[in-house]
Amino acid sequence: MGERGVRAVFLTGRPGVGKTTVLLKAVELLKSLGARVGGMVSQEVREEGVRVGFELIDISTGQKGWLAHVRQREGPKLGKYRVNISDLDRIGVRAILKAVEEADIVVVDEVGPMELFSERFREAVKLALRSGKPIIGTIHWRARDPLLDEIRRSPFVKVITVRPANRDELPGLIADELRPLLKTSGGESENGG
Repeated sequence: MGERGVRAVFLTGRPGVGKTTVLLKAVELLKSLGARVGGMVSQEVREEGVRVGFELIDISTGQKGWLAHVRQREGPKLGKYRVNISDLDRIGVRAILKAVEEADIVVVDEVGPMELFSERFREAVKLALRSGKPIIGTIHWRARDPLLDEIRRSPFVKVITVRPANRDELPGLIADELRPLLKTSGGESENGG
C-alpha cells in the first residue's frame, strides 16, 4: 500500500466475504492508536437462520435503525426488501455528517444499491469525500452508479477486493495506510506531493 495521496480506503467483494468484518477490525486498530472514529455500518439481521434485513448502526453512539427489512411496508423495493429511507437519513446520514465534523476517521458501510436510494446519503458521502478526512468504507462489488464510479476513479481512493485469502491481513494494512493521516498519532501528515 502506501501510495501518496490516498486518504480513503474502500473495500469491495462478493456478499458474505467479510467486508464489514475487515472494516470493523481496522476501526478497532485505529481506535487503539487514539483515533476518533465515526460514521455508519450496516449489518445483516437473521431470524432462524434466514436473512430478514439489514440494520444501521451509528458507530459513535451505538444508535440503531433499519436500512431495509422484508416486512418494511414503505420505501423503495429492492429484491425482497424495502429500504427505510427515514432511518437511513436519520441515523446513517447524521452519523456520516457528524463524523465529518468531529471524528478523525469517517466510516461509510456500505455505498450500495439500498443506500443510493437516499439523496441525502449521496450528498453526505460526497461531502465526506471532499472533506479531506480519512475514510474507510465499503462499496457494492458490482453495482454501477455515478457516485460509485466517482469513488472507484478517485486518485485519493484505494479500492481493495476482499477475498478469503487476504481478509485476515487487510485490517492491519488499512490501519497502516491511514495512520499517517491521523493527527492523534503524532505522525507526520502528508501535505503536498
